[in-house]
Amino acid sequence: MNTQVVRLLSGVSVHGDQHLAEVERDLVQMDVLLDEAIKKLCASFMAIHHAVDRQQEALNGLLAGSLPASEYAQRFEALRGEIGRHVSAAVTGLQFQDMTSQLIGRMVQHLASLRDVFGALDTNGAALPQSGNEALLALLSDIGDRVDARRSGVRSTVNQRHMESGDIELF
Repeated sequence: MNTQVVRLLSGVSVHGDQHLAEVERDLVQMDVLLDEAIKKLCASFMAIHHAVDRQQEALNGLLAGSLPASEYAQRFEALRGEIGRHVSAAVTGLQFQDMTSQLIGRMVQHLASLRDVFGALDTNGAALPQSGNEALLALLSDIGDRVDARRSGVRSTVNQRHMESGDIELF
């Protein structure tokens, strides 16, 4: 029975560690995907820049008097709306990236803590005592103490209140 308990604890440790390593790799991949999202946000900023350039061209045309003022007013209103949409999309995207980066950081810390707990369960081949419940209880108590020493109960929050202004608190 003692060998079975040792094998079980070691197996739980190895199995848990493998799963945690996979989760960490998935989180790293998620971070790469978020970096790609930032590149797309850059495209939004470039679209804003081009819309502002077109707005400046329209202003120059208005000052030169080449078209009626009412036509320029419509053009300015359309450009103002376009710029507003691009800015809103970019700001929302940036705040999403900020929140997900905070979450990724928090999850990685928790996963590292879990790996420590599973590591404390690994008995490194130490055999359980063959006789006496007191010795067995002492060993299990020692394993429990090592697990407790590595447990992390720290909980952090993602601070955003709403997407438009960056002040919503989630989780």
